[in-house]
Parts: sequence; C-alpha cells; structure tokens
Amino acid sequence: MGLNDTPRANRIHIGFFGRRNSGKSSLVNAVTGQDLAVVSPIKGTTTDPVYKAMELLPLGPVVIIDTPGIDDEGALGDLRVRKSRQVLNKIHIAVLVIDALVGKTDEDEDLIRLFEERDIKHIVVYNKADLLKEDVAKTDNPLFVSAKTGFNIERLKERIVSLAVRRAPERRLVGDLINPLDFVILVTPIDESAPKGRLILPQQQTIRDILDTGATAVVVKDTEYRETLESLGKKPKLVITDSQAFKRVASHTPNDIFLTSFSILFARYKGNLDIAVRGVKALESLEDGDTVLISEGCTHHRQCEDIGTVKLPRWISKHTGKQLNFKFTSGGEFPEDLSQYKLVIHCGGCMLNEREMKYRYRWAQKHHVPITNYGILISYIHGILKRSIAVFPDLLAEIE
Repeated sequence: MGLNDTPRANRIHIGFFGRRNSGKSSLVNAVTGQDLAVVSPIKGTTTDPVYKAMELLPLGPVVIIDTPGIDDEGALGDLRVRKSRQVLNKIHIAVLVIDALVGKTDEDEDLIRLFEERDIKHIVVYNKADLLKEDVAKTDNPLFVSAKTGFNIERLKERIVSLAVRRAPERRLVGDLINPLDFVILVTPIDESAPKGRLILPQQQTIRDILDTGATAVVVKDTEYRETLESLGKKPKLVITDSQAFKRVASHTPNDIFLTSFSILFARYKGNLDIAVRGVKALESLEDGDTVLISEGCTHHRQCEDIGTVKLPRWISKHTGKQLNFKFTSGGEFPEDLSQYKLVIHCGGCMLNEREMKYRYRWAQKHHVPITNYGILISYIHGILKRSIAVFPDLLAEIE
C-alpha cells in the first residue's frame, strides 16, 4: 500500500485551531502548499471542520484539519465551536494559531488547557509576523510565522514533524496471529448494504495484512462458505467473518479452527478489545425502559436490514426479553452526555483513528457506562463469545 493509499484512520491527524481571522486557513494553505482552505478577510469563513488527507513531507501521510474559530458567536457559532472541540478527540497534534497583532486571549488559554488535559501534543504559533514592527526573525519560542510571506513556515513544519507519533510498526490487524503459507478464510456477506463493485475497508485492510504475512487469503460469501471449506484441501488457520454472519459461519466451522470477526480484530487493533469483552456482560442487567446507544464510526445509506439500526436492536431485544429504547449515532457524532445510556455498542471503528476510538471508550468508562463492540455482542448473544476470542489466549484467560 503506497502513501497515497493509506487509509485516513491510519494517518497522523493534525488540527489547526484559533480565533476567527487569526489566519488559520491561510496557514493551512502555506504549510501544505495547496489551497485546501477558503481564505477570506471576513470572520467565520470556515464554518465546519475541513479535512484533507495528503502527504506532508518529510512526515508522510497525514490528515490536515482546518477548524472554525473558537470565538464564533450566536447559536450557529456555538455549534461550530462544538464541532471544533470534537476534532480534539481524534487529533495527534494541535497547532494553535494566534494573531500576532492581537496576542494570546482567554479563548487561546482555554484551548491550551484542553490540549494539556487530553494529552495532545501542541504548538503555539503567532501568525501575521510580517505586520509586526519589531524583528522576530530570531525568536524561536514563541514561534512567529507569516502565512502571507512564508516566513518560518519550514520551521513550523519541522516542529510538527518532531511531535509526530507513528503507530508502532509491530501492531498488526491479523498478521501476528498467522504464519506464512497459512490459509485464512474471509467470509464477506454480499447483501443490499454492501457497496457495489468493491469490498469495504476492513476487508481490504485484512486481506492486505494477510498477504504481507505471506499467507493465503480466501474470500467467500457466507452462502458459499461451507462448500468452500469442504473443498479447500487444507485446513485454514483462521476464519474471519462479518459479524452479522457469525451464527451461520460458526455452525459450519469445526471447533479446531479459530474463528473471529472483522470488528473484533479492529477492536484489538485499536486497543479496546478487553474493555469491549468486559462491557458486554451489561447486557444481562438491562431493564425495561433502559436506553442503549448504538454508534457507528462511518456514515452510509441505511438499508431495510441495516445491522446497526435493525438487526442489533432485534437481536438484543430477543436476547434480553426487555422493552428497550435504542438511540443511534454515526460518523463524527458521539454524545458528550452519556448519563441516559445503560450500554454503548460501537462498531469496529475502521473509519476512525485509534485516538478517537480510545477517547470514546475512555469517555464511556469515565461516566461508568459499559461499552462493547458489534462483533463481541453478536458472538455473546449467539453463545460463541469464548470461541470468537480463543485466538487471543491472554484475553480468553481473563474472562474464564
């Protein structure tokens, strides 16, 4: 996979923050060398966070995020500020842009405190240095720049690169569970919700990791899985299924073959699997009238048998026998107030980066709300939870 093909969730996220008219958008354009953000002397031109996946040399694949001003006003302004703060949940590096003619304000100080509270590495930079009377050419702390003239832009990029934290190279989706020449079967149902003409991101990334290991990936629909398994001629090391086909796939898979799901693999990949396994037990304590939040990290057109809004509520209601309320979020939306929920069920988060997924899990834990994962919950309901995590012996020992 080349740098340009790196999924957004695997890229370093860099957010630019600041007051309206501090020159955030101009600075984004100067750092990237592209006209990514709309620039205007009118305050509040950036009304929503603007995301751009790109290459920032010498760092490599990143996502640059230009955010609305943190001092926006009115009801609509409050919404924009809230969206800017939501960006904090997913970024690895923050650049706080201050108008050098105005200086640091209370809003800027509040943002710095937020960066520190959330352990976000950050850079404070004073823009519009070309309009200052004093010579700031030798000043390194604080850093003065000019988006207009390009002054100190390279130094700012060097600062960003120095703060960048890459994912540990040994972290794998599935490669550490298999060996070269192993067979791995990927069961991928093709229904109305499946994208036409392509595989979804979890399937693509898993196949690539299998191939990088020197193993063989066999991709099959759930309707042809049993016949494929019987005719393969070699026992697979592992079977990975879409969560919604767990029950059918498990019934056709011999017990001496490891079985798990894409969403379980992604929960492990992003460091949340142990929390999800513990959280699923809350299913047994739900009572009539309780509210369950089902959250997806991506946005897509809902189909009549959508797993998040249709199948999961049906399976949960049948399993618990309770009259429950279900609420749903998708994409970048995740409630700050979780007090009304007795359980949060999250997708694997393939479209969200590791930092945002960890934030969501930590936020639920902080508010004492159990949180689990699609694949964990579905395997639990079907009575195959231990089997679905048997490929992770340390985790299996924890729940036994």
